[in-house]
Amino acid sequence: MNERLRTSMARQAITVDVVASHAEVDPKTVQRWLAGRTPHARHRCAVAALLDEDEPYLWPETVTTRPSASAAELVALYGHRADVPFDLWWQLFEHAQQHIDVLVYAAPFLHEQYPMLNSLLAERCTHGCSVRVALGDPDCQAVRNRGSEEAFGEGIESRCRMAQRHFRPLVGKARFELRLHRSTLYNSIYRFDSQILVNIHIWGANAYSAPVLHLRQVQGGSLFAAFASSFESVWAAAVAVELPTVASS
Repeated sequence: MNERLRTSMARQAITVDVVASHAEVDPKTVQRWLAGRTPHARHRCAVAALLDEDEPYLWPETVTTRPSASAAELVALYGHRADVPFDLWWQLFEHAQQHIDVLVYAAPFLHEQYPMLNSLLAERCTHGCSVRVALGDPDCQAVRNRGSEEAFGEGIESRCRMAQRHFRPLVGKARFELRLHRSTLYNSIYRFDSQILVNIHIWGANAYSAPVLHLRQVQGGSLFAAFASSFESVWAAAVAVELPTVASS
């Protein structure tokens, strides 16, 4: 099954008949595309335009060389995190089906901009999505160094503690995990299934003023895999935040 094609059609409520009419083919041909057959180039172009999707995303098997595949992974480049469209964050969280991974020091902006974020994450967990959040340990040297480098001082440590308080109500819920890491963070990583937002860190600059890459996984590409692997490496060394134990009387 071409799940990307099916999902794109479903999200926009575009039927098989509409795609068939736009591409000037029989509806049975569209069904074969949904079943996994790759359309001819002119049909791929027409369908991608109709769905407002990148052709390599819908049919990654058509990308044959690694350099072009990696280039195709880049959906958008934002000069500053503050330039990322307000609704994009929420849409990515809302539409994730299998994985939501967050690797940051604090990122309190998530809850500040989206007060219902915990409710959305809980709902995603209920529907089978794995949610993993790795926050900076406020007592580690890496966090203290970042505070000095970005002129936050001890402010970043308090932001790390605030982030813990934001996420702590979800600790203990099935498919939700919260961990603390002590890693030097070169990038903040936000993964949503096959898409990732990467907030690149620049020495001396706050994260909100640093660039963000929006990547989408494409077969043969290396960028998405590199950042996903980076998350896994930090996650493996991070320490789980557990529910407090209740002493027995």
